[in-house]
Amino acid sequence: MAEVKPEIGQLESHQNNAANDIEKRLEPVESNVDVQKPGIVNEDAAVGYRQYHEALQLEFSPEEVKRVRWKIDFIVLPIFLVTQALQFMDRTALNYANLFNYQKALGLKGQQFNYLSAMIYAGYFFGQYPCGWLIGRYPAQRVVGVSCLLWGVMVLALTACRTYQSALAVRFIMGIFEAAVTPGLTLMTGFWYTRREIPLRQCIWYSSLGWGGIVGSYISMGVSKLPANLKPERWELIFFILGGATCLWSFVIFFLLSDSPANSFFLTERERLIAVRRVAGNETGIKNKKFVPKQALVAFKDPKALLLFTSVFAAAIPNGVVNSFSTVIIRDMGFSTTRTTELKSVGDAVQIIALIIGGAITLNVPNSRLLTATAANILCVVAAGCMAYLPRSNTWGRLVSFWLVNAQSVGFTISLITVSSNMGGYTHRSMASAMVFTAYCWGNFAGPFVVKASEAPTYHGATIGLLVGYSIKMGCHLTMLAYMFFTNRYRDRTYGPADKEQSEEAGMQDQTEFQNKDFRYVL
Repeated sequence: MAEVKPEIGQLESHQNNAANDIEKRLEPVESNVDVQKPGIVNEDAAVGYRQYHEALQLEFSPEEVKRVRWKIDFIVLPIFLVTQALQFMDRTALNYANLFNYQKALGLKGQQFNYLSAMIYAGYFFGQYPCGWLIGRYPAQRVVGVSCLLWGVMVLALTACRTYQSALAVRFIMGIFEAAVTPGLTLMTGFWYTRREIPLRQCIWYSSLGWGGIVGSYISMGVSKLPANLKPERWELIFFILGGATCLWSFVIFFLLSDSPANSFFLTERERLIAVRRVAGNETGIKNKKFVPKQALVAFKDPKALLLFTSVFAAAIPNGVVNSFSTVIIRDMGFSTTRTTELKSVGDAVQIIALIIGGAITLNVPNSRLLTATAANILCVVAAGCMAYLPRSNTWGRLVSFWLVNAQSVGFTISLITVSSNMGGYTHRSMASAMVFTAYCWGNFAGPFVVKASEAPTYHGATIGLLVGYSIKMGCHLTMLAYMFFTNRYRDRTYGPADKEQSEEAGMQDQTEFQNKDFRYVL
């Protein structure tokens, strides 16, 4: 015990020195600010807190605020959109390669193609935790940029794979590198935009799945016009085009994107203060490198996080079916390869339209997020039921129903928005995001196995899987809506009306929504 005491004394001395250093950083801002040490624990958090209090002392005109928002929209949002689109196209590239005898080229048998489609999500699962740690510890744009370059290299490496085992390994590694993208962009959206703005912006950049699907369909259509005996083979061209574009784009992310307003190169010092002041109103704080174990435990007990986990897993199974086998399902309705790629793009367009409409509604109608998700969920349930029970002879009825299930992205986007705008505390939010993407990974991993070649061309088991998954998702969203609604009512009765300024201060001190009694959920 005598040997331990000096070490404890040294540790306490280091902690006191660190706390004094942070207090010195904050002294020029406002001498009477009550800084809570658990929230202000490192230099980045202190800088964000300092900028917040500097912003409180300044007057900003509406024109200045609007100009800052437009700057963010024109620089950050397009980068998010293209990055997500490339990730989606690369992840689903097998869907297109499958039209050009990819299975035959690798000699795939039985369910090997299903495993190959699903393996990227296993890599995604194992990659999300180290990627999440890196995003929290280092500039997010650097982490996403490097991972983008590496996953692009893996797409190119697929052209050299001529065995099932080698392709399986490359797809797994590719999933590890892709794991930084959607969770990273989701967290960064909360750093750049207000709670009111987040739904539309997240819907805009997540609509890139539809744009990526359309671009991928037309790339595939162009490749289908080439001679069948072309060298390199047509399926190889798919990987060369997508992998090359991804590698080039990684440099754009690395050098042009910033992970938060506090360190953005394209904003002036005054504009950074405006941007920080804007997001302080989210009451959820900004980036904090400190891992807080108590907040991690809160995520596992948070009813919202548990409901999101269940709903995302249930919806990800149908998503895995659509992402991996949409071209096969459409082709087996009786269409040619070229016609299949054209018709698939209609479903991608439905996805874009649904997301834009959903985002516009949530922006303009207060507390409409989960109701909008529920409307989209009902549409998916009805469409999946039609696919399952319409007769095979009703080709166009089944095809239109298959297009409409693409509206399911609205519900998933609202799930991500719930994490970024209704959960306080950086560690709590990060852990909840990890739970959501764990469900997403394993649901998508399971999805391809719902499709059985013996059930072609109707794939009745797969369509029943869609129906069940969307129904569970709808139930979870309605339960979460009820939980947040009654929690808001309880807090109003118990603590009185929410104090917006106190809630913002608590958010900047990295408190969770359970600690912050002035926090109210956005429904």
